[in-house]
Amino acid sequence: MEGVIQSRGLLSLPSNPQARAFHPLRSLGARLYRRSSRPTSALPPSISVRAQNPVEIRHGFGSKTLNSWNLSESLLFSDSVRRTRDGVRKRDVTPGAAVPADGAGFTSPSLEKTKPKFLGVETTTLKKIVPLGLMFFCILFNYTILRDTKDVLVVTAKGSSAEIIPFLKTWVNLPMAVGFMLLYTKLSNVLSKEALFYTVLLPFIAFFGAFGFIFYPLNNVIHPTALADKLLAALGPSFLGPVAILRIWSFCLFYVMAELWGSVVISVLFWGFANQITTVEEAKEFYPLFGLGANIALIFSGRTVKYFSNLRKTLGPGVDGWAISLKGMMSIVVLLGFVICGIYWGVNRFIVNDPSVPRTERKKKEKPKLGMGESLKVLISSRYVRDLATLVVAYGISINLVEVTWKSKLKAQFPSPNEYSSFMGDFSTATGIATFTMMLLGRVILRKFGWGVAAMITPTVLLLTGVGFFSLILFGEPLVPLLAQVGMTPLLAAVYVGALQNIFSKSAKYSLFDPCKEMAYIPLDEEMKVKGKAAIDVVCNPLGKSGGALIQQFMILTFGSLANSTPYLGGILLVIVLAWLGAARSLDSQFSPLAKQEVEKERVKEKAKEPVIEVSAKEVSSLVEKEDNGSLPEPKSSNGSALQQKTASEPETPSQLPQ
Repeated sequence: MEGVIQSRGLLSLPSNPQARAFHPLRSLGARLYRRSSRPTSALPPSISVRAQNPVEIRHGFGSKTLNSWNLSESLLFSDSVRRTRDGVRKRDVTPGAAVPADGAGFTSPSLEKTKPKFLGVETTTLKKIVPLGLMFFCILFNYTILRDTKDVLVVTAKGSSAEIIPFLKTWVNLPMAVGFMLLYTKLSNVLSKEALFYTVLLPFIAFFGAFGFIFYPLNNVIHPTALADKLLAALGPSFLGPVAILRIWSFCLFYVMAELWGSVVISVLFWGFANQITTVEEAKEFYPLFGLGANIALIFSGRTVKYFSNLRKTLGPGVDGWAISLKGMMSIVVLLGFVICGIYWGVNRFIVNDPSVPRTERKKKEKPKLGMGESLKVLISSRYVRDLATLVVAYGISINLVEVTWKSKLKAQFPSPNEYSSFMGDFSTATGIATFTMMLLGRVILRKFGWGVAAMITPTVLLLTGVGFFSLILFGEPLVPLLAQVGMTPLLAAVYVGALQNIFSKSAKYSLFDPCKEMAYIPLDEEMKVKGKAAIDVVCNPLGKSGGALIQQFMILTFGSLANSTPYLGGILLVIVLAWLGAARSLDSQFSPLAKQEVEKERVKEKAKEPVIEVSAKEVSSLVEKEDNGSLPEPKSSNGSALQQKTASEPETPSQLPQ
């Protein structure tokens, strides 16, 4: 007996199917057809049957139309019947393939091979994830060394102080970042991705190596100290910060290059490469682990900075200990920079072109481009978006106000570059540990206490530590006897409290603030979600980052120094944090009802879905055998009668089906 299975909708077949032989006895397709005359209630109570697209059976004695079945708790009749129990491999159904008479399963021209795994992860995935993890570790290790070193250089340099930082960020760092991105855009149009990576990364490596071994040893020669002294005498002490940019221009260039390492090498080069070679499923599973790995790199790099900073203690008198420490740290930066290049070369050479490695082609999403005027209209029109914008701006300004003031006190406590750098090494290690811990606790806090509590933790702690920090600076004299009993001075206590504030603010950004901010967009309708996020990106992010620097510049130029501005900066910080708390409370009152509505919608969608359990073809055969032997109960419900009448009314010839 010969027959051909033709399908419409459920199975995809060639236009001219070739005839294949059926076993003459009890083919599975024929038994399923005979079963179609049985109503639903004839099946066991645990099985529900729903008619799908008709399937035509042709054989030597004629042709019949049968219905394929979806047994929601026992049978999935789809493009493939997949064996999922006991780890049995998947079997694909090929249209026109022969069906064995024993009902053991469908034959397949090729069986999908089980992919090798290590620690539960496919080795093809590990080929990408492990190199990416090592590359990310090296990049973050370098970034921590550079971030700590840049502060030491510009804050502790002769003729400079922490007052230089707000001017440096606004008038040097920002223009160079814009110029670099314009150059990067031009290069991306003429270079391949691999050539672009090396073209961007190698100048960083060359500069940091040259700085440690050439620029810093010659800083007394290349810095225009005499010219800077004349300008400062003419302009007055209020212009100490702007003049210091000229005085220590090579240190300022190092500061900018270190900042660009964070924004260019991490954000543009690494994440661009990672998104290029990973699939969406791999990203969901492993990207969060990269975040935890970053904090591990922070811990180890902090210990490295501490080690090199303490080398001064082992050197004789008259030796520039900071120059020795700087050469050691820059050597590590250069070495790891070449390791990053090597990993990138290896991945492109041996993994990217490997056909066995899965990859996904992603289409770039078009982001709405709102102008400044349109962004302001969106912010003004929605109270919800205004509150969210207040959170973003308040965070950026608060961090900048406290950080610069704290670094000025840090220089007063640790004037030596080696001492300052040693403290920053401990600070980085503590930040890594705190961030790692907070990332683990953040999920628990959100799940147990809700969005409102999680959103208000960050400003509350900043408020408490900010009050303590500025109180020790402004009203520390009465506390001298009390602090002396524990071996501290008001200045050292202020340094420690400011360090705690900065550690928490950095750890809270990744564990609480960023998740709460992104969650707040979810309940918005699609239009406001898109426009609101675009408005905050255009207006609020730059305002938060530069707002604190602009406020400090105004205060320094008005009152003569950062120290004279400290009381006013403390008052501004108090107002901003209170506004932050008010916006978080207001946003919570709007977010919680909308979030509950979203949860209800998801529950309704879940209830509407019919559960489908995949079973093996042998179980299909067992069900059919029971039906043929008459062991299934007869229909007892009106539903079954209705189905029986419907089945009887269906055509038994394929004449009504499209050919």
